[in-house]
Amino acid sequence: MELPRNKSKFKAVVLTADKFEDMEVFFPVFRLLEEGWQVDIAAPTMDEMSGENGYDLKPDITIAEVNPDDYQLLIIPGGYPDGAPATVRKIKKAQEITKSFFDKNKPVASICHGPWTLASADQVRGRRLTSYWHDGVPEDVKAAGGIWEDKDVVVDGNLITSRWPMDLPAFMRELSKAMKEVEKSS
Repeated sequence: MELPRNKSKFKAVVLTADKFEDMEVFFPVFRLLEEGWQVDIAAPTMDEMSGENGYDLKPDITIAEVNPDDYQLLIIPGGYPDGAPATVRKIKKAQEITKSFFDKNKPVASICHGPWTLASADQVRGRRLTSYWHDGVPEDVKAAGGIWEDKDVVVDGNLITSRWPMDLPAFMRELSKAMKEVEKSS
């Protein structure tokens, strides 16, 4: 499936791969589109991907082609522990994109196993965040110097994190606030 395209000065990029968590991708993407943002789905290749729950998605761009300066918001969703999150966290360019957003204090929203990429990019040191509570995610966050909290949503400066799909209402509430801040400051 190809998502509708908005042309806007406000742009978000989603870093994901095959075996993503459907709701953790589509909820934020549809909300951003609804608000008129342009959203690019970035993946390792341009091959169509499948979500855990059977939804297919065609990337707009490869992760290697992403210029983080073109975007105001980064989203890193989760998925199967051996699927999208495990793939994305190992991609050096995904780590560089993540670091660039933190270096420029631009909003980063990550949910479930997505914070693995934040830890792999060495961007959680001294930061409060949450993630899925199994599969070694909290342990990896703590090993990278993060302060892991078991809450539906944790906001620490430009970083928004949540634990799993059932936290999407809280996650989206905070993501919406971040979107409005970006719009207001432009």
